[in-house]
Amino acid sequence: MLRYLVHRLLIMVPTLVAISMIVFVIIQLPPGDYLTTMLTELQSQGEGAQSAKIDYLRNLYGLDRPMWEQYVFWFWGLLHGDLGYSFEYDRPVSQVIGDRIFLTFLISFATIIFTWIVSFPIAVYSATHKYSVADHTLTFIGFLGLATPNFLLALVLLYVANVWFGTSIGGLVDPQFLDQPMSWPKFLSVLQHLWVPVIVIGTAGTAAMIRRLRANLLDELQKPYYVTAKAKGLPPWKALAKYPLRMSLNPFIADIGSLLPEFISGSALVSVVLSLPTTGPILVRALQTQDMYLAGSFLMLESFLVVIGVLVSDLMLAWLDPRIRFGGGQAR
Repeated sequence: MLRYLVHRLLIMVPTLVAISMIVFVIIQLPPGDYLTTMLTELQSQGEGAQSAKIDYLRNLYGLDRPMWEQYVFWFWGLLHGDLGYSFEYDRPVSQVIGDRIFLTFLISFATIIFTWIVSFPIAVYSATHKYSVADHTLTFIGFLGLATPNFLLALVLLYVANVWFGTSIGGLVDPQFLDQPMSWPKFLSVLQHLWVPVIVIGTAGTAAMIRRLRANLLDELQKPYYVTAKAKGLPPWKALAKYPLRMSLNPFIADIGSLLPEFISGSALVSVVLSLPTTGPILVRALQTQDMYLAGSFLMLESFLVVIGVLVSDLMLAWLDPRIRFGGGQAR
């Protein structure tokens, strides 16, 4: 296992370097940059006072150099913890992200916990009561959850809350706490508003997880070892929890690689619809305005979390499922 871990860590280095190259090329594909657009707008308005500042920023961040030099400058800054400068917000990227990263993490973490808590018992019950009325009902609800876009559900909740209850569920805090530093009353206000985005974002993920866990568990329940365990008189729930349920948990562990990036991006469309102060809308805006350092830093952080998430999920799967360990040993 130690050799495997070291091997994976060594592979992560060239992987992240290759991802950084692809990210930098992608954000450079549109013609021009944010400063060029800003300079054009100022010149059209007859304002030339900011031209010196724009030229200074262009020279400071190497935007007047060849692309390969710009990449080296940007990547070298990443290695030293310098995420660059956001031209639109006129602040370092670390400050722009830092203002909203806590709320994004809170929503994403709560959504993951909600997904696991809801999907686990429903999937187990549905698999152990196959083709019952409850199974068909839960399956139908699961298909509805998969088919309903998150942003559409957010719009429906906004409409219902406004028309039926006369309240607004947009945002994540009460109006009096906007633009205020985090405090205990503000944190309580966040918790009061948290359930709406958690339900909206977690609906599709919960439905998908139920379907996968149910399918895996149904497959394990047909295996000879489970049939033999029941034939020997092992209590049903003990026979279920001993091996079939454990083997069926693979989707929960394998999803870590895709769930970790949500801590950075959040759910961008839902955040825009519900006016959530998360990092998702900032990422969308950065891509629209060609704020290259802000967009590039976001994408690199997400890529890093994907690589880390895949590594963690692989290690946990090898620990959870003996078949993976034994299979890997035979392959070698």
